[in-house]
Amino acid sequence: MVYAQLHNPAQFRVEQHSLSDREMEIVFTGTVEQGWHVYGADIAEGGPTRAELTLEKLHGLKPIGVLTATGRLQHKMDELFGMEVSYMEGVAKFVQRFQIMDSSYEMEGYLTYGVCNDKNCLPPTNVEFSFKGTTPSVSSKEEGNPMKIQDPAPSSLNEIEEYPHPSDSLEVPAHLADGERLEGSLLWKPVIDELKAFSNDADSPLNGNQRGLLWIFLLGLLGGFAALLTPCVWPIIPMTVSFFLKRNKDDRRQGVHDAITYGLSIIAIYMALGLIVTMLFGASALNAMSTNAVFNIFFFLLLVFFAVSFFGGFEITLPSSWSNAVDAKAMRTTGLLSIFLMAFTLALVSFSCTGPIIGFLLVEIASTGNLVGPAVGMLGFAVALALPFTLFALFPSWLKRAPKSGEWMNCVKVCLGFIELAFSLKFLSVADLAYGWGVLPRELFFVLWIIIFGLMGIYLMGWMQIFSMKRIFLETKHVFLFRVVLAIPCFVLVAYLIPGLWGAPCKAVSAFAPPMKSSLPLHFTDYEEGMMYAKSQNKPVLLDFTGYGCVNCRKMEAAVWTSPQVQRLMAEEYVVISLYVDDKTPLPTPMIVKENGEQYRLRSIGDKWSYLQRYKFGANAQPFYVLVNSDGCPLNSPYGFNEDVNLYIKFLKTGLSNL
Repeated sequence: MVYAQLHNPAQFRVEQHSLSDREMEIVFTGTVEQGWHVYGADIAEGGPTRAELTLEKLHGLKPIGVLTATGRLQHKMDELFGMEVSYMEGVAKFVQRFQIMDSSYEMEGYLTYGVCNDKNCLPPTNVEFSFKGTTPSVSSKEEGNPMKIQDPAPSSLNEIEEYPHPSDSLEVPAHLADGERLEGSLLWKPVIDELKAFSNDADSPLNGNQRGLLWIFLLGLLGGFAALLTPCVWPIIPMTVSFFLKRNKDDRRQGVHDAITYGLSIIAIYMALGLIVTMLFGASALNAMSTNAVFNIFFFLLLVFFAVSFFGGFEITLPSSWSNAVDAKAMRTTGLLSIFLMAFTLALVSFSCTGPIIGFLLVEIASTGNLVGPAVGMLGFAVALALPFTLFALFPSWLKRAPKSGEWMNCVKVCLGFIELAFSLKFLSVADLAYGWGVLPRELFFVLWIIIFGLMGIYLMGWMQIFSMKRIFLETKHVFLFRVVLAIPCFVLVAYLIPGLWGAPCKAVSAFAPPMKSSLPLHFTDYEEGMMYAKSQNKPVLLDFTGYGCVNCRKMEAAVWTSPQVQRLMAEEYVVISLYVDDKTPLPTPMIVKENGEQYRLRSIGDKWSYLQRYKFGANAQPFYVLVNSDGCPLNSPYGFNEDVNLYIKFLKTGLSNL
């Protein structure tokens, strides 16, 4: 049978190395696909799936120390688990040393490891091994008990109760042959073909959130338009366009060509900035920034710094010698190089206004962990910044109708300062959740946003001045209406946020605010038991293949399951069964199953649920949600990691309509 969605991104080999007549070691070396990582062996209880070595048979050997990760180990603070975790990318390597206690020795066991990427986690995977050997007689003899070797405390070995060994006569369960489940019903019958029968278009939740790059581009575009309206950029536009047209007054086509080249040069410069950020940090570092508490604290302070700059506290400027040197070089050259250097001069002299916006964009984009995000974001920013130069060159008469420079541009700067200050709290919230400080609960977050946007509205109405700036309240009717139009959304947002102080979900800002604390609906953690209850209640079932160490499962529960509409559908319309594929509770009797032509031993409850997911549904990644009726037949295509609440609601409602 073909498992179309099964994936094994880490391939391990096991080797035995003799260190001396009295010592040897076993080495596990895994090749990890790009974008995936294997967790280390030093993660505390309650975290992601750590690497563990279990010895089922041990004769003539004694472990020395604990299982150790010797690959290129990285560390980061994981805010969902509230602890520092270790992981390896590219190559994962674990070593366990042994003292040889007898002239002949033998061992059998398996390495358990966890592997994840930024969207999915796979169930704990076992790498089984067995070794025999002989060595010259040694002075002592000791036989170790079956044990699990891990690293909860550096100097200790934990002995655990040995799993009952299946006898040689234990046969493959009958359901592998005739489609019946382990205990005699049809609940384990494979439905892979039935799942494929459901539509799986481009918006399928299993394909992840395909709007990520589009969102990043639009965010950059919005930032570019905001930068256009600042005092450092807007006044330069008519001067620059007029320069190109006058320089080529006898050849307007050449003037337009120069202006377009100038716009393309701006795009190239800011695109290069995005690519430099990617090359400096790389995919793994950008992803680490999105969850690393130290980076989030730095981002918080950086945005506060930018906000104070926009408020007029100080100006962020590059050394004037830089822009003077580039400008002088541009005057001495001709052709495309001259135009490019003029565009570079614009980037330098406008930095006091564009710098905080670019910094905000790169910080926000870095938090997505997307490898090409910085380049795409800067593309959007540059397109917006370059567009007016090209349009005004094509249509010079538009310059006469364009708004003149004035105090309204300072108003834009101050508003951007308020926005950056509000967004900085998002990063402080991530760090607060990571360390468990509790300094920024959801209610306090709403209080601060109410104050920030309330002050922004008051400022726009002309009732408040910022620092040493003059009171910005112009008598011009156009500008007054402009400010009132901007103030109204601020006051509306304040009114919207106030109920959040008493527990309202405020879904429009849920992506920025700390998650709500809510209890999940009553649900089962045993497949057969939950299906029996669903049968008695004549209800469909939401199967949730999850894991205690699954980071993205926690993200889904925090971002999607807290939605009141989702909770209502799950509580009233479905029986929810959460199956933890990393549940290490031993089965009463280990089971032998046959998969892809090879026998596979199910030792724990987690092994059983992981096998159910692979055998019945042809998938092995978590989170994995599938809707079935009380007989185990699917009602919709499965759902993977996608934090779009509306899409998840559609997923649940479609299942009900197909019942």
